[in-house]
Amino acid sequence: MIIEEIMKKNVITLSPGDPIETAIQLMSDYHIRHIPIVNSTREILGVISDRDIRDVSPSILHRNDHIDDFQKPIETIMSKHVITAHPLDFVEEAAVIFFEHKIGCLPIEKDNKLVGIVTETDILYTLVQLTGAHQPSSHLEVRVANKAGMLADVAVILKKHNVNIASVLVYPDVDQQYKILVFRVQTMNTTKIVSELREHGYSVIWPNLEELLNE
Repeated sequence: MIIEEIMKKNVITLSPGDPIETAIQLMSDYHIRHIPIVNSTREILGVISDRDIRDVSPSILHRNDHIDDFQKPIETIMSKHVITAHPLDFVEEAAVIFFEHKIGCLPIEKDNKLVGIVTETDILYTLVQLTGAHQPSSHLEVRVANKAGMLADVAVILKKHNVNIASVLVYPDVDQQYKILVFRVQTMNTTKIVSELREHGYSVIWPNLEELLNE
């Protein structure tokens, strides 16, 4: 999946000379936390966040004493070193950027112009969709040897039980000779599937039928 499929295209923006007060009002009216700052040709000059505003906001006890602070231009508090992405970048790559740089939004630019924005909430929701966790399904984890063809072999057993696969994830085991296959399968009863997987010598991590029966 590419960023273009999940980004918001109707982006609320401000200019560097707009007052901080305007940013506060827009964030309140549209329930947003980040606003890209652009010039007349939509080149990205910075980003302002609700955190930037909180950092410069006076205490509620002295708000009236510093009312002029909210008339200062946004460029005085905006973040100028902006990390951006391209519409054709993959969502997984964007997720890595959010994680590594600990940012809350990612402006999307094409030909040096702002064309969209993605927030950490957008990324999280998309990953939920990709894993199939939002659909009625069962979680199945199988530990297999780290060699080619293992995913296909396990999928054959699932097909035998006429079970549709909502999603598949693969992650490394502590022992590099193995890997973990994580399935979301569209059935609420995986007992027969687990039994057959074990009959074929696979280690089923979840569900652990013995532990469930003993609860």
